[in-house]
Amino acid sequence: MGSFLLVVGLVYVILSMLLFAFGFNMLWLSFVSLRSKPAAPEPLPLHLPRVTVQLPIYNELYVAKRVIEAAARLDYPLDRFEIQVLDDSTDETSTIVAGAIESVRRLGVTIHHIRRTNRTGYKAGALAEGLKTATGELAAVFDADFEPPADFLMRTVGRFTDPQIGFVQARWDHLNRNHSWLTQLQALAIDGHFMVEQSARGERGYWFNFNGTAGVWRVSAIADAGGWTADTLTEDLDLSYRVHLAGWRGTYVSDLAVPGELPVHISGFRRQQHRWARGSMECAWKLLPAVWRSGAARTTKLQATAHLSAYGIHIVLFLLTLLYPLVVLTGNYYPGASTLFGVGYIFALTSVAPGVFFIAGQYRLGRPWVRQLPRTVLLTALGSGLMLNTVRAAFQIFTKPNPEFERTAKFGIEEAPTAWTRQRYQLQLDRIVYAEAALGLYSFFGATVAFRHDNWGVFVYAMLFGCGLLGVVGVTISQAIVIHRDRLARAGRLVAEQSAVQANGTLPVAS
Repeated sequence: MGSFLLVVGLVYVILSMLLFAFGFNMLWLSFVSLRSKPAAPEPLPLHLPRVTVQLPIYNELYVAKRVIEAAARLDYPLDRFEIQVLDDSTDETSTIVAGAIESVRRLGVTIHHIRRTNRTGYKAGALAEGLKTATGELAAVFDADFEPPADFLMRTVGRFTDPQIGFVQARWDHLNRNHSWLTQLQALAIDGHFMVEQSARGERGYWFNFNGTAGVWRVSAIADAGGWTADTLTEDLDLSYRVHLAGWRGTYVSDLAVPGELPVHISGFRRQQHRWARGSMECAWKLLPAVWRSGAARTTKLQATAHLSAYGIHIVLFLLTLLYPLVVLTGNYYPGASTLFGVGYIFALTSVAPGVFFIAGQYRLGRPWVRQLPRTVLLTALGSGLMLNTVRAAFQIFTKPNPEFERTAKFGIEEAPTAWTRQRYQLQLDRIVYAEAALGLYSFFGATVAFRHDNWGVFVYAMLFGCGLLGVVGVTISQAIVIHRDRLARAGRLVAEQSAVQANGTLPVAS
């Protein structure tokens, strides 16, 4: 028993050191970003390059028309750009797309409706299919839930006057930031990613990624890196690193914001995070050996490693949650271990790093960051509540090697209240909530053990993790209940209408 507890103590310190490494890097990126300034705009080239705007769409009933109309409003010479609507839809979205395309075509915009007979390669396959007939030197990509500003192309094409630039990434903004507490927390996290992480990596010349949308590619760089591939769930991250490995560079434009829609359904948010986590870890497994064999600077390699393995922090949190009761017992069994665990607590102090990271993002955006302090605590809890979701993503890399690409459903929501629970594309309750509930209760058990033995460090973290896990479970189940209730109500109305038709031969008049 004594040997086992010593091993527990050693593993705990190692995990704490990993947390320290993650946290220290977040603090470093925050420091760099706070010192950085937006890059000066590049002058437009004498001859504007031809641009192909690609809009990948799959069953986006509520947002397809919006993105097509926004792309048509781009302020760029009509003879220098075209739009490709890469429509893999299997529902009536294709009819909406066809109507929107016809309206845009009447404005004199060159636009193509590209349909495939299968979804081979999913989004990556659709983008690759579009490039086969694209006429542009550059390819701008916008997901269906984004709304590019009219000056987007004019503010990005000048960056390609540098022949080594392979892609340009703009900042994400949010159409529905204040729709709910969930969208507010997501906006806080994404702002941190773009205003701190992407900004700092771009500022220091570290490798960073195209974020899948709101960016522009040099078509020759895509070809040079081997093209779009679908062997990971994050085709954008994969291509970005292969482009860097091929000798190209990316550039980030922090002062160009492209608003998009945030998920309002926590099950949709969970699915999105699962896809991003799995895809990031797949890219780490696939690309890190090549990164370390490359001629890049050692700091670039270290930052690339931290970048591609970032979701590993959830695996560390999961293991710590399991270990906490044993850590307390080890401290009691070996009083001398308190010194060793004290080192672990020092490492764990970098847990303030996420808060600094998110606040730095708000500060750089000129937002009242002091008001965001309570939300940073909630966001930290939300992140820890998804730890099991990431563990599942890592496990499925080996147990489910060829997963289907699952998009995150969007409902055309902006700031105004919307009855989204009555719309299409609702997800079934993810059964992982039962495991999350069990882990949350176990975390509270660890907190109780720590409280009884005056181990306040473990108590605080175990309580935070338990609250995060059970909070996510509670919101998931409550939303599932509302969606189920609305589904039953819709079914009841349909039965009543059918009965009225059978009785009277006419539909009832809505009151």
